[in-house]
Amino acid sequence: MIDLVTVWFIVINLIGYVVMSGDKDKARTRRERVPEKTLFLLAAAGGALGVLTAMYRRRHKTKHPSFVVGIPLLVILNVLMYSYFLK
Repeated sequence: MIDLVTVWFIVINLIGYVVMSGDKDKARTRRERVPEKTLFLLAAAGGALGVLTAMYRRRHKTKHPSFVVGIPLLVILNVLMYSYFLK
């Protein structure tokens, strides 16, 4: 079980980082964007750390209160969720 949770943690956070970074690139080139709901769903599914990292490394969505407050709260929720599964 621990191996599966570890793989999930790595994969979902990489996906979260890549999707958030891709949305930043799309915003710069004025292309179709990733819905905010999708970014929050990735974070809620365990990828909050990846989304948060991309958010501040790429300076994307850092002026949106829902992201500034919501994503760190989802990081805390993810920590609780992962610690439960890794017991």
